[in-house]
Amino acid sequence: MNAIIFSAGWGIIMMFCSFLVKNKSAYRHIAAIGLLLLLAVNVMNTYGINIFHIDSGKMLVYTRFGLVFNSIAIASALIYVLLTGKDIERLGKHGAEYFTLIFFVLCGVSLLSAYNNLLMLFLGIEILTIPLYVLTGSDKHNLKSNEAALKYFLMGSFSTGLMLMGIALMYGGTGTFLLESPEGRPQPNLYHGVSFLEIIGLLFLLVSLCFKVSAAPFHFWTPDVYDGAPGVFTSFMATIVKVAGFVAFLKLCYVRMVATSNAIDWKLIFAIIIVLTLLFGNITAVFQQSVKRMLAYSSIAQAGFMLFALFSLNEYAGKGLLLYAAAYCLATIGIFSVLVKMKDVTFEGYNGLGKTQPVLAAANTIFLLSLAGIPLTAGFFAKYYMLASVIKTGAYTWLVVLGVLFAAVSVYYYFRVIQAMYFKDGEPQTENITAGFKLGLIVLAAIIIIIGAFPQVIFSWLYF
Repeated sequence: MNAIIFSAGWGIIMMFCSFLVKNKSAYRHIAAIGLLLLLAVNVMNTYGINIFHIDSGKMLVYTRFGLVFNSIAIASALIYVLLTGKDIERLGKHGAEYFTLIFFVLCGVSLLSAYNNLLMLFLGIEILTIPLYVLTGSDKHNLKSNEAALKYFLMGSFSTGLMLMGIALMYGGTGTFLLESPEGRPQPNLYHGVSFLEIIGLLFLLVSLCFKVSAAPFHFWTPDVYDGAPGVFTSFMATIVKVAGFVAFLKLCYVRMVATSNAIDWKLIFAIIIVLTLLFGNITAVFQQSVKRMLAYSSIAQAGFMLFALFSLNEYAGKGLLLYAAAYCLATIGIFSVLVKMKDVTFEGYNGLGKTQPVLAAANTIFLLSLAGIPLTAGFFAKYYMLASVIKTGAYTWLVVLGVLFAAVSVYYYFRVIQAMYFKDGEPQTENITAGFKLGLIVLAAIIIIIGAFPQVIFSWLYF
């Protein structure tokens, strides 16, 4: 509850800053202070110190897993603001409002990590996505940004309708909005001991959440939206927002899909979605000429790996998803922070970056190696835990082989950027590269290597 109340409250403070604070450069500092305090109050909540005591009527249940994920999301948002805060301010006259929307998104993230009621799931998804429609279309003079905002709004509205339909059907089948339904619930139209309406409702929720996390075949909006949105907001959408959707998805699978597994083979359904997501994401990324668009398809491929957690639903799945969230968010935020500084975002625009900006090139290389899952980076153990979770189930072992093959495919398009930076000649055009920005990239790259060498720094939060 600490994170939900505080993030909403600081978002309101940022709104008032828009007309009370005249110095635009102060907005990012106020936002960074707010994120530091938000991280502190969430860590306090993790260790049992509650500032706000509100009875949610079992609609919200706070677990160590959810609170640790909140800390990862908030810490990633803090790094994001520190690296790209200046770029956010340069987008227009509404810098404070942009930071306000980011805090409201984090409020939605905190709801999704704690929901125990389908209505809270709906509210969390809406609080998470509505600010993103505004951020996507924030570059009003860019037609691609306007188009991306419209597409995102239409697709988001459609998936929300599917979610509401699924929630209504599940209520009709169970008689409650709670995930953990009481005994003696009404079960009309029984199908293998489970309400037929509940099965149909879960299928609607499955499709809706696949839209939210850009899993195939419901991914088609992702490349255009990510490519059209301003780069500084694309990194936020592709990282913190995506992994929050997976955490919400994981909780639904742990509780309701496990309970209904005798009526429908969810593992087969997720196996098909995983194969399609890895196939579309990786193969299409190979043929892209824009680094930004390649990263959009890459995010679909990364979603395919995170889907392994929903397939396996064991201890490795939960721990692996936390590690994957940290590794993926940090590396992608770092890559996009460099991308925003580039005037040409094609592969040719990176030619010779290793000579002209060696710090940017070296840090970018570490971020790309992490996304590719190369050892001694955080991405290696993240992918390892995802694959190990499938092996632990003892079923569908061929999925592991397929995951390894597609991980090898991803190495090709990530290394295209590294090849351009170090093995091709050119004079890449960059802007606003400060010593503080370079220091931030170095620290972020070091964090990724530390997590890659000692992944227990993430897991220890779950037990101590």
